[in-house]
Amino acid sequence: MYQTSDLALSSKRKVLSYVEALYQFSDALHGPGILDDALFSIDVETLGELLEAYFVSIRNQPNINETAQLRWQTAFRFVNDIIYRLSKSNLPVSQLQVIKGRLDHLGTLYSQLRIGKKRTQDSLRALPSTVVEALYKLLDPVASDNPFRDATSRWRAFLVFILLLHQGLRRGELLMLASDAIKHGVDSKLGRDRYWLSVVENPYEDEDQRYSIPSIKTVNSIRQIPVSELTARIVQGYVENYRGKPAHSYLMNSQRGSPLSAESVTKLFQKITASLPASVLKDLKDRTGKISISAHDLRHTCAVVRLNQLLNQGDSMDEALQKMRTFFGWARSSDMPRKYARAVFEDRLASVWNNVFDDRVVVLRAIPEHKG
Repeated sequence: MYQTSDLALSSKRKVLSYVEALYQFSDALHGPGILDDALFSIDVETLGELLEAYFVSIRNQPNINETAQLRWQTAFRFVNDIIYRLSKSNLPVSQLQVIKGRLDHLGTLYSQLRIGKKRTQDSLRALPSTVVEALYKLLDPVASDNPFRDATSRWRAFLVFILLLHQGLRRGELLMLASDAIKHGVDSKLGRDRYWLSVVENPYEDEDQRYSIPSIKTVNSIRQIPVSELTARIVQGYVENYRGKPAHSYLMNSQRGSPLSAESVTKLFQKITASLPASVLKDLKDRTGKISISAHDLRHTCAVVRLNQLLNQGDSMDEALQKMRTFFGWARSSDMPRKYARAVFEDRLASVWNNVFDDRVVVLRAIPEHKG
């Protein structure tokens, strides 16, 4: 029995009416008994679908008030408490661990949702697939409508886009990279080449003359992250054919032969945004509330997709979040991964990017399909 014994009679009736509303909604959606069946079999996937649908149904009501939030909180606590109680039965330790992981997964995705809450700066969202597809087409160095005039400028913009989107770098980290930041070795166990990116301060430069000097954000930001062979080839192609031979050792070189600046990256994305079709910009605003694209939007997109990749390959939420901290350079105590976990739910990603991010079709299919 769901615990209501400590409540006053009127409050108890209200709570039970909210639980009954969840049952009625579930029955109408998938047929009688679906909620009990999912609870007693601890079918977290089905429970997640029911909770999501119930949340959306409440949020879509014409009048959102405090009662709507209480309905949602009661529904979530009810599901969570029932599963917790069932897990206390005489189950093998291994199965209890699996159930605990599923409870943590549900809690991370659903417990923080607020009915009618306006999105704040803490609400992180991947760019819509339509926007990312448009960026791929626009920034293709051989595209006829590429907004950058010469081959060097096109390849510079394309590399900025690839490293921010595929590797999830911060803008400052990108601008700190040395020209030999991509490392290569042979994996003796797998018998194949592997590539990685060293995100560290440039070891070859003692002084940086740029107005806004880029830096490594924290000690946790110093890291090595895997890179696909395709990305490594793109970087190498830029270095050998378009970077030139400037007097500095930074990877990203400006048109004037100086290290690329933060201000130049900002202007680059302003130009990219201005070159996108009106329909794409409308989609961007409708789905994210934004009217322009920034370098950090690509990091957000990478983070949301990476988390889905880890969850879909079978990692528990705790394991996935810890790997996220390593990949994106967050402190162990950082709450950033959990913010992205909420974004994963809100964007309802249907699939994930390929491990090496090589297949453009896979990339585009993995971007959130927002439901209006």
